[in-house]
Amino acid sequence: MLNNEILHQVNRPARYTGGEWNSIVKDWAKTPVRIALAYPDTYEIGMSNMAVPILYDILNRQPDTLAERVYTPWVDMEALMRQRGIPLFSLENQRPLKDFDIIGFSLGYELSYTNVLNMLDLAGIPVRAVDRDDSHPLIIAGGSSCHNPEPMSDFIDAFVIGDGEEVLIEFLDAYREGKGVAKQQLLKKLAAIPGVYVPSLYQVEYHSDGLIKSVTPTVSEASPRIQKRIVTKLPPPPTRPVVPFIEVVHDRAAIEVQRGCSRGCRFCQAGMIYRPVRERPHDEVIDASGELVANCGYDEVSLVSLNTTDYADIDKLVAKMNQRYPNLTLSLPSLRLDDFSIKLVESLPTRSRTGLTFAPEAGSERLRRVINKNITDESLLKTAATAFTRGWTSLKLYFMIGLPTETLEDVQSIVALVDKVRAEGKKASGKKPMIRVSVSTFVPKPHTPFQWAARLDEQALHPRLEILRQGLNIKGVKFSWHDPRIGLLEAALSRGDRRTGKAIYRAWELGCRFDAWTEHYNHEKWLQAFADAGLEPGFYAYRERSTDEVLPWSHIDAGVSEAFLKQELRRALEERDTPDCRISACNTCGLEQTESCLNKRRG
Repeated sequence: MLNNEILHQVNRPARYTGGEWNSIVKDWAKTPVRIALAYPDTYEIGMSNMAVPILYDILNRQPDTLAERVYTPWVDMEALMRQRGIPLFSLENQRPLKDFDIIGFSLGYELSYTNVLNMLDLAGIPVRAVDRDDSHPLIIAGGSSCHNPEPMSDFIDAFVIGDGEEVLIEFLDAYREGKGVAKQQLLKKLAAIPGVYVPSLYQVEYHSDGLIKSVTPTVSEASPRIQKRIVTKLPPPPTRPVVPFIEVVHDRAAIEVQRGCSRGCRFCQAGMIYRPVRERPHDEVIDASGELVANCGYDEVSLVSLNTTDYADIDKLVAKMNQRYPNLTLSLPSLRLDDFSIKLVESLPTRSRTGLTFAPEAGSERLRRVINKNITDESLLKTAATAFTRGWTSLKLYFMIGLPTETLEDVQSIVALVDKVRAEGKKASGKKPMIRVSVSTFVPKPHTPFQWAARLDEQALHPRLEILRQGLNIKGVKFSWHDPRIGLLEAALSRGDRRTGKAIYRAWELGCRFDAWTEHYNHEKWLQAFADAGLEPGFYAYRERSTDEVLPWSHIDAGVSEAFLKQELRRALEERDTPDCRISACNTCGLEQTESCLNKRRG
């Protein structure tokens, strides 16, 4: 399929060649069910995603099924493909995507939506679902962004809500049974599977003011509410993943040690939609690490979770890993801001120690109570002092601006806190430390207590950024921030309804793609796309919603109840924290009282 003579004309040609170590190439002619796993970003980013290897492993274990990978071609390769009429193809068998039965997209970030459209178009597949017939592949999607599927409902035939491992085999069984029947009949069969949402089988009605009146199913097979699927026990991790030919973003082996987080940060969508917490046993992590090293040749393993410090007896696991694999480098992302994290990183071999990164999120204790990030200034400074005393010379701190109830004084508190951290570093080590400060703008996300909150507009964000630019423009501090305009688009798409699909389509027509990449994001084209669609992005981003409003995702049950989210919003406005339910009483968030929900973490 791939004309090798064009590879010397593109950057990083190994993105497109396939043939990597551990890739699975099945006999195309002898395998009746053919699935393309599509990641709507570059090879380097997609190969660092943990979901794709899990699905790749599960699907290829089915004797009658093959799963192959495809990523978004970079702009140089896209131009050559369009120029020479080369359709988008899979890496394993180099087959055109239009030859597959199912194409499954992983949707983890709203700014990848135009890449989905572009990949379908490059494959010669009609972009809109209504324009596809029985001869075209079934287009499905899963991932965190699917918890509000409406903005992409014009383009996707079926969404999988929740943990894909559990529903995937049921989906395959239904597909096998329905293969060969009319697409509409197949979609009805799929809609009957818990956790599967088929948007074409639902009707959306609006009030005259543009608010949603109702989202109702049009056939009996479609459920009025789609309940996310939850695996109660994490399946064994893939231990023979594909090893890329080129350096990727996370160029190491990775094991998911824990899924879910019970900390309850009110801005954090992942912390809400991935509940309950489920942990992988120590022995399984240790054995899988050895297999990954043997099968892939990696010398570094990352122990991944939303909050690795909360994994039960993580210090004991690290000690066991150090003893079992003395030459293995361990990576511990997502550490909590406390002395235990410092001691944990110190327990790693010297080669495993990297810079320390913490996320206070807000500069003042008041605002941290609002967002349920229960860290005092005293504990933060104590942790920083401990790190500097024990030899660290740099820290990276993450903050957000534009959070609900935030004042300019709260923003000024970021400057004051960073200055105190610098002072602690100089006092502890006698040298001025390097403090890296990264600031993003708050984006309200579905299924969080702040899903009803307004995002600040550029006029309100500008003085906040100026406070930080001036206050952090000092020696020993490196300040970086995210473009607030990109945050506007993210907010509009994350809380968009079915009508925003027209804006996404128009933006793609205007040439938008790789919107998450600063060098390719075009704000003016997106504003034009919304205008051409008769929409205003501020309607979705800047508007504070009533808690009685029917939201675009109200028919999606993410497990955490709306009553709990409303309660958390009230507690936020009252500046009251909500304790972690793994060390205190159940917060009645709406999930069942499963064993995994009730596990107690390290005391």
